[in-house]
Amino acid sequence: MAADDRDRDRFRHPPGATAAPRRRVRLDQPRAPRRSLLPTYDPEAFGKFSERIARFLGTGRFIVWMTVLIIMWVLWNVFAPKDMRFDNYPFIFLTLMLSLQASYAAPLILLAQNRQDDRDRVNLEQDRKQNERSIADTEYLTREVAALRMNLGEVATRDWIRSELQDLLKEIEERQAGHDSGHGSGRQADRRSDEGDGRGR
Repeated sequence: MAADDRDRDRFRHPPGATAAPRRRVRLDQPRAPRRSLLPTYDPEAFGKFSERIARFLGTGRFIVWMTVLIIMWVLWNVFAPKDMRFDNYPFIFLTLMLSLQASYAAPLILLAQNRQDDRDRVNLEQDRKQNERSIADTEYLTREVAALRMNLGEVATRDWIRSELQDLLKEIEERQAGHDSGHGSGRQADRRSDEGDGRGR
């Protein structure tokens, strides 16, 4: 047993190998997530939130509320008692707040635009595939209609059958008229021969 253990250790750590053996990775199991010092968040939820903010920032309601807030801020810090003012002229704190709001609004708007671009790209790809399918269907129907026209050229139509029947009727009537006239002349010849026979007698 000791010899087997020694051989197994020698196989695991061949002589001359200085590096530590690497741990085998199981391919049939998912890899454990790496730990990160950064806070984790749901990108989809954050994207929807940014779209809501960007949609609100692009409305007239936001401009009205922002204007009302700035006017109230300025009026309060100008006409309020000195001990109740929190941002004296030249309103440095207001400038800081507006800069902070702009610095957050710009990335949120860009994020919302990127999401909209991704959606537009997916919609364009779907439209392109739909157009390709429509073109293929149209070409197939065109070929089918052309084949039907070629086959209809070999099929007897109602007008053609009617004209053929009218020609046959005319031919039959002409034959009957000729046959009747032939019978009439034959009868006249028979009468003449009978009369000749009677005279000869």
